[in-house]
Amino acid sequence: MTPFPFSDQNPVEHGGDLPDAVDVAIIGGGIIGVMSAYYLAQKGLRVLVLEKGRVAAEQSSRNWGWVRQQNRDHAELPIMVEANRLWRGLDMQTNNRLGLARCGLTYLAESDADTSNYDDWLKLAHAHDVDSCILSSTEVAKMFSGAIHQYAGALHTPSDMRAEPWKAVPVLARLAVEHGVMIREGCAVRALDIVAGRVCGVVTEQGVVRADAVVVAGGAWSNLFLRQYGVDIHQLSVGASVVATEPCPEVYAGGASMRNLAFRRREDGGYTIAASGFHQVWVGRDAFRSFGKYIPQLRDDPFGRQYFPAAPKGFPDAWGTARHWSADDVSPFEKMRVLNPAPHLGRLRKAADKFTQHFPQVGQIKFRTAWAGMIDATPDTVPVVDHIAALPGLSVCTGMCGHGFGIGPAFGRIMADLVAGDDVGHDLSRFRAGRFSDGSKLELGPGL
Repeated sequence: MTPFPFSDQNPVEHGGDLPDAVDVAIIGGGIIGVMSAYYLAQKGLRVLVLEKGRVAAEQSSRNWGWVRQQNRDHAELPIMVEANRLWRGLDMQTNNRLGLARCGLTYLAESDADTSNYDDWLKLAHAHDVDSCILSSTEVAKMFSGAIHQYAGALHTPSDMRAEPWKAVPVLARLAVEHGVMIREGCAVRALDIVAGRVCGVVTEQGVVRADAVVVAGGAWSNLFLRQYGVDIHQLSVGASVVATEPCPEVYAGGASMRNLAFRRREDGGYTIAASGFHQVWVGRDAFRSFGKYIPQLRDDPFGRQYFPAAPKGFPDAWGTARHWSADDVSPFEKMRVLNPAPHLGRLRKAADKFTQHFPQVGQIKFRTAWAGMIDATPDTVPVVDHIAALPGLSVCTGMCGHGFGIGPAFGRIMADLVAGDDVGHDLSRFRAGRFSDGSKLELGPGL
């Protein structure tokens, strides 16, 4: 198999000296950080994105590539509807280089009980003018030609799309640079610069940058960074494995999911395949500390995870990873530039076997490359998008729970307005940072 496209060995594309001062400094060069920077620059602000490794080298390039309205949390859905529109505009701006295609996404039901579970969400979709529908067994058979399994039905959203993560986020980063954003790869932020209780910049491994506002969009690393300042968002890192196949016959032009299998067509003629509903959890200090917060999620899906007593060296919640360091110390972010967990090949082979069992016309599946990514998961499986009241000047956009790629452009636009003090256009109360400590009863969103 060929190696995964991104690593810390990739040449730095976005380099150069650091500016002395900017209006906004953003920690993290994934899709959330890049799109927040892009929309802030649209407001005429001077923006710097600081990425410890490479743009999009972690979860932003390792996801399934679904641009999905379907089965979104009720608070996310109107934001995702906006994201769907923004993706189309961004694709036009980048001369159709995002691999974007309106293809439809489908949740296949293997029993009548599976189909009935979609009814409540369908009402929500129609309230937001999303074109989701329930397909009959006959309609599914026509859509998935050659399938030998008879499905009970499906939840289908024709307006949902797919994009190519390996391509899309680097292209969007270049678009942001064209609009004035500064990006610096290989430059970790070690600490916040705090004066009189207010955040006034960042301390990087290459020096201090003054900033009127700082946004933490560090994905799986966000909680480790924020904990230094007493900000605990109870976010854990959860592993998910994916494989890209060599080109093979088409069974469906969009993306689909069923028990233990998710797949989508790629523009190169292959499929991206994953074992849906299966995740790996490496237990560390954060997992122990946050255990009580995750009990509702564990009860809801007790068998969907594989647990390990210790994470590999350097992971955000590894036992040996430093939790405190000074601005003069080498930080954990410099010790692991790109978080690159090993894929669970056994689960991927089982998922690929199920794919060929259901669609024998594809023939023998050949793996082109396989990878894993670390999903930034919260106890209720919805993000944290908020100002941090205890530290004026600091905002957070993290905990995307594996749903961040598709919704990224809209949350980027929202963060730009939030930081600038403008109307964000959506109710963000469900995403507030304090919900894990203010006594609120957590409401579980859709699964990872």
